[in-house]
Amino acid sequence: MKNAHTIEMTTGSLPKKMLRFAVPLILSSIFQLLFNAVDLIVVGQFVDDTAVGAVGSTGALVNLLTNLFLGLSVGTNVLVARYIGSGNDEDASETVHTSILISLISGVLLAVIGIVFARPMLVLMGSPDGVLNQATLYLRIYFLGMPIMMLYNFGSAILRAIGDTKRPLIYLTFAGFINVFMNLIFVLGFHRGVDGVAWGTVISQLVAAILIMRNLAHSDTCCRFIPTKLHITKNKLVGIARIGIPAGLQGCIFSASNVLIQSSVNEFGKLGISGSAAAGNIEGFVYVSMNAFHHTVLSFTGQNYGAGNMKRVRQTLKWGLLYVLLAGGILGNLVVLFRVPLLKLYVSEADSIAYGSTRIIMINTLYFLCGTMDVTVGALRGVGFSLIPMFVSLIGVCGFRVVWIFTYFRAHHTMEMLFISYPISWVATFLCQLLVFMLWVRSTKRKGIA
Repeated sequence: MKNAHTIEMTTGSLPKKMLRFAVPLILSSIFQLLFNAVDLIVVGQFVDDTAVGAVGSTGALVNLLTNLFLGLSVGTNVLVARYIGSGNDEDASETVHTSILISLISGVLLAVIGIVFARPMLVLMGSPDGVLNQATLYLRIYFLGMPIMMLYNFGSAILRAIGDTKRPLIYLTFAGFINVFMNLIFVLGFHRGVDGVAWGTVISQLVAAILIMRNLAHSDTCCRFIPTKLHITKNKLVGIARIGIPAGLQGCIFSASNVLIQSSVNEFGKLGISGSAAAGNIEGFVYVSMNAFHHTVLSFTGQNYGAGNMKRVRQTLKWGLLYVLLAGGILGNLVVLFRVPLLKLYVSEADSIAYGSTRIIMINTLYFLCGTMDVTVGALRGVGFSLIPMFVSLIGVCGFRVVWIFTYFRAHHTMEMLFISYPISWVATFLCQLLVFMLWVRSTKRKGIA
């Protein structure tokens, strides 16, 4: 089943193989994030700062709507990895075809919801009049391409489950160059604004999705995509949903709290929105670097749990935490150090840069704490726990931030007091998730499981 592009996760040097898995994933995640970064940079340099706010302020809302369905791709990753670890090729194949059909259905639903409700939801978030029309236009075009984006994300989850992170990197690199080219053509050649960069993103994602599906169609593994086998297998759908729905709900809960944060940012006006949007995009590069280790731990834990190797499951979390501490600590503080020149790539107004600098300092200095939280959640999901991480995150992250915004932030209405809620919530949630994992380890040892 294995080939030159996949990684055998159940044997060999764990730290080396985790790095081999994670590094291409980090790079491919960065290229995916560049889709939105290029949108912001192009409109910031060739349109205006208001356009930056229009594009950047949509991120929290996009995540809120998409995370439930993207959570199902997590279920796909875990289930396929587990079947591969236990040698059940037929079950893995059924999961693949069920997942691809789910991705298309999810994409169509999201497209309809996003196009119809884009403006009402932005109004509900308190988007200023100067930003509202452009943000609505960007969102509607972006959601028109959602079936393509869902197909890409589910396809990538399948490749991660078999240990292939190199080829998605190649595909996203190619699509990234197309995104830059299309943005410049639309904005400079056709004199378009946010609609131009939105179309550039959709077209580049289409290219990436086609390449992913071509890969799966020509795969020599049990995860080969055969169109005639495309159907939903009930027990595979249930397995994906059991892991994926709680993961998706957790993502939605996170995004709901971030929508509330964005609504609070909107209170600082257009320049506050622009500065925060630019800072959020910059910190996104640190986040995806850490989140790559979440997916690494998820896949390695899933395969080793399927193979019954509990010792290797525990070691996977240890190495994941070490790697994410290094990645988050180094990259996060490099962003803090070079925050002003980085922000000037996006915005030019002094007040926008000042607001962006505040957000970067408050979040990126301790951003590694967010990484440790996510890696621990990945380990828990890999061994089958999905509801518990959801409830812990509901209380530790979202519940805390909501309370903070309506209490302390209202009494001390500054950008610093708004974003300090992030690191506090990360610490509390990580400690709770780690406790749950340690209790699971104790229970496996008590049962005499290796």
